[in-house]
Formats: sequence, structure tokens, C-alpha cells
Amino acid sequence: MKYKKNWEETKQKFENYWKHQNTGRPLMCVVAKKDGWQDTPQELKSKDMEDKYLNAERIVERFRFYCENREFLGESFPNLSVDFGPGSMAAYLGSDIVFNERTVWFTECLDDLTEAPEFIFNPENEWFRKHVALVKRVRELAGDDFLVCIPDIMENIDVIASLRGAQNTIFDMVDEPEEMEKRIGQITEIYQQYYDSFYDIVKDEENGSAYTVFQIYGSGRTAKLQCDFSAMMSPTNFRDFIVESLRRQGKKLDHVLYHLDGPDAIKHMDALMEIDEIDALQWTSGDHGPDGTLPEWDVIYDKAIAAGKSLWVKVYSGEFEDWIKNTDRIVQKYGSHSLFLFFPQMTMDQANYLLDYADKHWSDVKGTFNEGR
Repeated sequence: MKYKKNWEETKQKFENYWKHQNTGRPLMCVVAKKDGWQDTPQELKSKDMEDKYLNAERIVERFRFYCENREFLGESFPNLSVDFGPGSMAAYLGSDIVFNERTVWFTECLDDLTEAPEFIFNPENEWFRKHVALVKRVRELAGDDFLVCIPDIMENIDVIASLRGAQNTIFDMVDEPEEMEKRIGQITEIYQQYYDSFYDIVKDEENGSAYTVFQIYGSGRTAKLQCDFSAMMSPTNFRDFIVESLRRQGKKLDHVLYHLDGPDAIKHMDALMEIDEIDALQWTSGDHGPDGTLPEWDVIYDKAIAAGKSLWVKVYSGEFEDWIKNTDRIVQKYGSHSLFLFFPQMTMDQANYLLDYADKHWSDVKGTFNEGR
């Protein structure tokens, strides 16, 4: 890989991470700005939404410039997300996409869930065809220089919420539970067909894959699963509508990271940890919330480690010295064998110091939580 020096070692670290058997220091996503690095020049910046989201040549050109000004250290690796926003399956099922500078919206398109056509895999959908063509072209342009990620297709009731709107989805869940269960089942069935359509394009020579945004790689089919709508669901409803869907999806994938989003979703941890197909847990505290290293989140990590899951922890609160101090607490408690740490971009000096510190202080740590287990 052109922009990654220790790729073979990195792939092995990921394999061990998914098995909860990592050795040495934890997995660390450390991207450093090269000495003399440059900001993206004006001529490369996106001119409009077409240029930003749909122009393969320009997307790749911008990413190459980014890579040439960065060092991908630790277990970071160059990977390009070609997303049509989080939850593009909604567009494949009839929603329209509204591209904005910072985000993407899916228009509500179903007036009545009970009268809507069956959710089926539709390779002729206009948005799906555009997305596949774009990913194919980006993959051609990327060659073997960097990975192209599986897009954020999304799953279960989160897709329905895009098609119906959040409030209508709540009403549907209460008023038409059998219909809702059927529709979630349909989405679960077609998810893998959409996933495989992209997987077959972007998989590497060893059939490995990376999943968008989360900087994860694994041999075979690797994915993030989620249910952000669960913040508005009771534990009983989550078990009734979502758990079996996640389990069925996980059985068709090789490596699964579950994205737990926001304090209102914590109540589902017990149900989630019963799903054997989930390999690792990633916690997001919400918009502009504190990072994943704070002690108040240990209630989440305790359950995940006790259930045999790996952890994916984002580090960003405070300054560089705080990143090390806060991370040190996590490593010393939970150990280095099942831990992925995602750091903000930093200078080369900071990156070298951090990795040297990790080698000396975070290698092969069992963790106090695991003592006697």
C-alpha cells in the first residue's frame, strides 16, 4: 500500500483485535501531519455538492493530496469513504438525497407503512446505480494505493425512520407492531445484498475490507452495525424489534463493530452484549460530548469486556497530555488485548512520543478489571 509502511503488521493486529487476543500495545489509530504539510489548496476544495460527493476523479485527487501530507502510524491506514450520507439504503428504497456541505439528508417518502410496497433489493434504483458506479470508479483510481470503504448503508429501524420520519416511526411501532416487525425483517434480508454489492467492488486481494468512518479493517466482511433509533425505544421494544435483526445480520458478516450512540442508548447494553455476533463496541457520547476515556463510561466498558467484546475508544478531550493520561487509565483498567484507540490528528513529534510511550507503558497489560477473571 503506497501510503502505509507497516500494513502487514497492521492487518495482523486487527485480526487479533477481533479475536480479543491482541499482543503488545493496543491498536492505535494515529495520523500525523508530515513536517512541512500543506492545507488543501483552493483548487482542490469542492466547488459544489456535485464536486464534493459525486465526482470520482476529484474525490480521489483530494484524498491523494491528504495522504501525501500525512503519515499513517500505528494501526491507522489510508481509506477513503465514498458515502451518500449515513443510511444510504433509504435512498435505494425510494427516498431522495439532499447533499449539504456538512451532512446529507434523506427525504421522507412513505405516507403509510402498511400500504408501502415490500422492501426489496432493487439494483435498478437510480441512487443505487449512481452509488455503485461512483464506488467502482473510485476503486479503479485508487488501485493498490489505499483502500476504499464499504459505504454506511445502515440497517433495521434506522432505515425506516429515514423513510417515514422519526415521529411516524414511533407511531408505527406502537400502532402497527406486526407491520413494523415485518418491515425490519425485509430490511434485514436485503441488507446483505446491498452490502455485498459494494464488498465485491472494494475488497482487497485477500478479501479483506474496511468500513466507512470507523477506521476498521478485517479479513472478509467487516461492518459497523447500529440502531440509533434505540434511544427512543424501551428495552422491551429493542429486544422485540431489533436484537434478532442484529443477530441475523451478524451471522452473515465476519467482523462486527456495534456503534452505540448517546446516553439514551445505554439502557440496551444488556441486550446487545447477549449478541454473540457482535465482536466489538464503539461508544459515542453524543454531539460535542466528552470523549470515550472518562470514568463515567466505565459502566458501558465493564459490561462489554465482561461479555468478551473488544472496545473501540475515541480520545479527544483536553490537550495532548490529557489524551495520554486519560488513555492510560483505560489501558490499565481494561488491558491492551481488546482495545482500539482513535486519536485526533497530531504532529509527527507528538505521534512519535505517543507511540513510544505506548510501547513502554501499554504493552501486554492485562488490566485490573480482568484480574482473577
